[in-house]
Amino acid sequence: MDNNDILIRLRYALDIKDKDMIEIFKLGGVDLTKEDVLKVLTKSEDSSDDDHDYNDDIPENEEHIKCTNSMLESFLNGMITFKRGQQDPKPGQSNKPDRSIKNHSSVNNVMLKKVKIALKLTSEDIIDILDEAGVTITKGELSALLRKEGHKNYKECGDKYARNFLKGLALKYRG
Repeated sequence: MDNNDILIRLRYALDIKDKDMIEIFKLGGVDLTKEDVLKVLTKSEDSSDDDHDYNDDIPENEEHIKCTNSMLESFLNGMITFKRGQQDPKPGQSNKPDRSIKNHSSVNNVMLKKVKIALKLTSEDIIDILDEAGVTITKGELSALLRKEGHKNYKECGDKYARNFLKGLALKYRG
């Protein structure tokens, strides 16, 4: 699953309109037009449900904009602000959020954490959402997925969990 797939599935699950997508990106610090957002929300030709990158040398399609890790994280940060409101920085805290996505393997973990924050979900809510999608996970396993990368109990969130979490969100929010 690539970043464009994550955005497409998240948009569908939460039924986010085009103008809200533009606003969320803007809140995250990325200015995109409606046309740009629609290009980001198209499936890339090389994306599939496999984790293989067979087509690394395919030139960018004019009708497709590849969603980078930075762009996805900006969207997720913007979604938190959009759903929960602007947070005043604490004294001594910088205004700019630190980047949590260090490499491609941590994308799913960061997405899980930031959607959890944006939607005010508890761990039990996430377990229920995954259960609704047909995946059973223990509280301990979920805790490992939500840990900071580098922590001794950190576990990488695979595409199976991420895909089923987004599927469960769609079932919950769209019925």
